[in-house]
Amino acid sequence: MTRTKAPTDRSLARKVLQTEAAAILALVDRLDDSFDRAVRMLHECQGRVIVTGMGKSGIISRKIAATLASTGTSAFFLHPAEATHGDLGVIQPSDLLLAISHSGETQEVLRLLEAIRRIGAKIVAITGNPASTLALAADVALDCQVSEEACPLNLVPTASTTAALALGDALCMTLLVEKGFREEDFAMIHPGGKLGKKLMRVDQLMHGGAEAPVVKTDTPMRDVIYEMSSKGLGMTCVVNANLELVGIITDGDLRRSMVDNNRLLEMTARDVMTKRPIVIDPSTLAAQALLIMEQRKITSLVVGGNAQTVAGVLHLHDLWRTELF
Repeated sequence: MTRTKAPTDRSLARKVLQTEAAAILALVDRLDDSFDRAVRMLHECQGRVIVTGMGKSGIISRKIAATLASTGTSAFFLHPAEATHGDLGVIQPSDLLLAISHSGETQEVLRLLEAIRRIGAKIVAITGNPASTLALAADVALDCQVSEEACPLNLVPTASTTAALALGDALCMTLLVEKGFREEDFAMIHPGGKLGKKLMRVDQLMHGGAEAPVVKTDTPMRDVIYEMSSKGLGMTCVVNANLELVGIITDGDLRRSMVDNNRLLEMTARDVMTKRPIVIDPSTLAAQALLIMEQRKITSLVVGGNAQTVAGVLHLHDLWRTELF
């Protein structure tokens, strides 16, 4: 006889999530001038932001350092125990130490304080004890205390580490806005992975130079069709004598002209082209270009150059290759 396993009691799991969520929400009303000063110090830091913490706080420190670095702030994690065995040499007077300790009495972190003061670097602390040694020694201390851990024994760092991580993210995102960090900046330091592909500029993907299909207004349609076929993008740009963009011809334009006029090959590009095509800037992000194509239900976009010239052509297939879909 097979016994049916009793369902898991999810009440504790719910309690853990509720406790950690409450710990984060409690931080909202606790933000004050200290937070503003911390952001200002991070913004004005002329060196690197060095994030340190021991144990679980060290893991949170690594994540905060990574978030800072990925949003344009030079930052890295420094293990506090390794620091006192020679790694303190990486810290310069222009740097800022962001120290995380729930108790504020972590010995490995406290041993750094005298040396940091001697070097001349600034200190921002995230701690659950505003009266701790770390908090009192820091230039700015952020209150990250929690009423209880999510652990049933109230021992394992859970709510406290979640709160520290959330407060660190709040610092990073506020700093991002203060620095005027843009999507273009994010793209420059995230060239790999799907995020990097979405944030590629169209000038990195477009068909430019000899690869771009271009004809003049007086080009015979027989040559227009050859240009479109040889370049394989299903369209061609049309330029005037000054090489300024004046229109485009697409496969759809050809089909419509063949239906309306059986003397297509006797015509020129000027007779068939669609005037005032959509033109995007070379700095446009790939994801934004895809959105334009979807909204306009088109498969190609002209990338504009200086003085209304053609810099290149971006095709939907180019965006498929970036795995935006």
